[in-house]
Amino acid sequence: MTTVSSAEHTRRDFLYVATGAVAAVGGAAVLVPLIAQMNPDASTIAAGAPIDVDLAPVGEGQVIKVFWRSKPIFISHRTKKEIDEAKNVDVATLPDPQTDAQRTKEGHEPWLVVIGICTHLGCIPLAHQGEYGGYFCPCHGSVYDTAGRIRKGPAPKNLELPPYSFVSDTRIRIG
Repeated sequence: MTTVSSAEHTRRDFLYVATGAVAAVGGAAVLVPLIAQMNPDASTIAAGAPIDVDLAPVGEGQVIKVFWRSKPIFISHRTKKEIDEAKNVDVATLPDPQTDAQRTKEGHEPWLVVIGICTHLGCIPLAHQGEYGGYFCPCHGSVYDTAGRIRKGPAPKNLELPPYSFVSDTRIRIG
């Protein structure tokens, strides 16, 4: 008669270990996709993600348009004349009083970054238009100056400012 000591492994021990390993792998195979599907979609992440914009190719007096969160963002490299005109406005006469300094970043006054959506009914204004040389909304006649402040027309507020910061002198991060 053959006796098996408890120190030796039997076929039954192997089956227990193998069954446990298959169950663990199967459980992981079920849990990984279950947990992964709870993460936001890549397009959702990209829609709210900050964007970096290189300002080096933007010439003085030029306005470029980029998109952030499906909104047009106007980035204007203002001339000294445009900056002086914006600074010399009597803020008390504006429908939505803001100084030029409140609408730009200190040390980067030539750069104006605004959300390019008219605050009246959401139309897209045109750059370098209107009697103040800023933005003009052809749909209903709102006129903004070179600082994006409402000067005439039905729009109740200035063009909105997106959250942005200067990463370097020639690069900004919007969002």
